[in-house]
Amino acid sequence: MLLVDGEPVAASGSSRGGGGGSELVAALLGDPGLRAASGRLRDAPERRISSGPEEEAAVAPRHVYVFQREFATVDPARIQLVGTDEVTTCVGVVIRNNRTGMTSISHMDFPKIVEGGLKQMLELLGDDNAPFDVHLIGGFDDVSTKVVHSSGRKHSKLEGYSYPLCCRILEVLHKYQKQFHLRTFCVLGNNTTTDLYGNTRPIIGGFVVETSSGAVNPAIFEMNSRCPDEVVRRIRVSVSSYDPTWQGRLLETYDTHSDAFQIAPACWMPDWAEMASSLNQLSDSEVLLQCSTSPAAEPPHFVENERRIWRYLIENPYWEDTFPKYKPRVFHRTSDGKWSRYS
Repeated sequence: MLLVDGEPVAASGSSRGGGGGSELVAALLGDPGLRAASGRLRDAPERRISSGPEEEAAVAPRHVYVFQREFATVDPARIQLVGTDEVTTCVGVVIRNNRTGMTSISHMDFPKIVEGGLKQMLELLGDDNAPFDVHLIGGFDDVSTKVVHSSGRKHSKLEGYSYPLCCRILEVLHKYQKQFHLRTFCVLGNNTTTDLYGNTRPIIGGFVVETSSGAVNPAIFEMNSRCPDEVVRRIRVSVSSYDPTWQGRLLETYDTHSDAFQIAPACWMPDWAEMASSLNQLSDSEVLLQCSTSPAAEPPHFVENERRIWRYLIENPYWEDTFPKYKPRVFHRTSDGKWSRYS
């Protein structure tokens, strides 16, 4: 059950399919308290998270970063910060156990991943009777109108990625028996601006959670802070849609009990190397148009990230070389705060 300021959200039919999610979105976008909370988040200074050599391991907060379609659950006794960025049409979901401080975060990208993904997150938070705080951040008004011709008539059809994703997240959360206190709803119209060319863009594309207090702030993660195994994890996002192992599930990453990253395996066909080679011949503008759900809203490094993925696939066409015997790639934290490959 979703609650705002301790009161259940009123949206009839939301426990079923159909329009439940739409009604919940409308109710929450119009809530004055949530609108004010979104305004405070948008106005907050953006934190820059780095793991560079200038950071002293003794004082730098330990953090965990999740990529698109990944999730991680962290113990505040081990991890001080957890977050994500590069959020455009996706939605970042935070669920925090108020009693223990255990915090789960995911970077949701598609409605079909929502139900299974939320189940994965909740399984690791413990204490079924505990109150949970929820923050939904990311996604924007990316809906455009498309004219569809059928039966000799013209119909206007709204297309977009963020809206159906938000609807599904709310719908699934609301049908649970648990109490989810929605603290932040900085999505869709609450997270949209327009650039000089008239393109809509998200205002906040990344955030970080302080696990001890549950405070959320806008954030950007420098490349060295998206470790470990950045490129391989990005590849898993690309190939997991075609891998039945990951249907309806978020990608596993971090084991908070051992403070280790366990990059669960994914597989790809050798012809991915050929496709990668072909894609790598595209111009930067063609890469944006063909590989992004929101070409006008991507961060500056989007194209280079795609090219690094393709170069890896070209050099490693066989997934068995990356995940021998279909075992995870395990990274442990060293005394200086860096990550070392264990297996």
